[in-house]
Amino acid sequence: MSKLGILAGGGELPLVLIRACREQGRAFHVIALKGHADPANIVDMPHDWVRLGAAAEALDHLRRENVKEVVFAGKVTRPSLSEVMPDWRGILFLARIGGRLLSDNRLLVAIVEELESEGFRVVGPSDVAASLLARHGLYGRLSPTEEESSAIVVGFAAARTIGQCDIGQAAVVQGAAVLDVEGPDGTDALIARCATRQQGGSGAILVKARKPQQEMRSDAPVIGLNTISRAAQARFRGIAVEAGGVLVMNGETIGAAADAAGMFLIGVDVAQ
Repeated sequence: MSKLGILAGGGELPLVLIRACREQGRAFHVIALKGHADPANIVDMPHDWVRLGAAAEALDHLRRENVKEVVFAGKVTRPSLSEVMPDWRGILFLARIGGRLLSDNRLLVAIVEELESEGFRVVGPSDVAASLLARHGLYGRLSPTEEESSAIVVGFAAARTIGQCDIGQAAVVQGAAVLDVEGPDGTDALIARCATRQQGGSGAILVKARKPQQEMRSDAPVIGLNTISRAAQARFRGIAVEAGGVLVMNGETIGAAADAAGMFLIGVDVAQ
């Protein structure tokens, strides 16, 4: 296997991929994004810290380490102006895309194409750790009722609609009602907004799916133990994710965490 460059933002995903590389005996090097990656996750790993806009520096590190494949891992919150200020290589990239404002997905596609033009092969997190992809079926002991299964169908339709508009990847539903959909502020904010909108104060369902045009190599939707915890605090009834279209962190323990929270967690096949 070729050496892997892990472009690390925040959250659990960078550490999951690091562990997968170690289990596989695969060489890797982490490019940690300043202000986004968790230092505790990479302190003992081969790594370099790079500012978000420092494209030339990142490419130099990857080439110096003889990296052939690159994977995007983790969240990048809305950057400050000083973070995103492009260096000369970033300016060339902006010139190549014509300086136009792209949607999130189209921008990520452009970044992937730019890396590949530099000779790197861009892979997805599930190419490194196949077990990350959500599977079909229950993750724990609890399952949705027939009425809740109908609500899940409503939720996936809402998620698909906003996904087609490149707005978000999730919706919260209760019965036939869509309580809200995900915006640029992410899934945690969506859960928080819907906590007080539930009929009877509880019982909502979080539904998460990839966008129809999703660039899965750079912006795959993710859920983890944090998602379970936040949904439980909001008194949600359960979570449904698109099988094969969402990354599930801590797959070996997340079902038990959902059980302990009194929630179901289910992977659902969704027609494209």
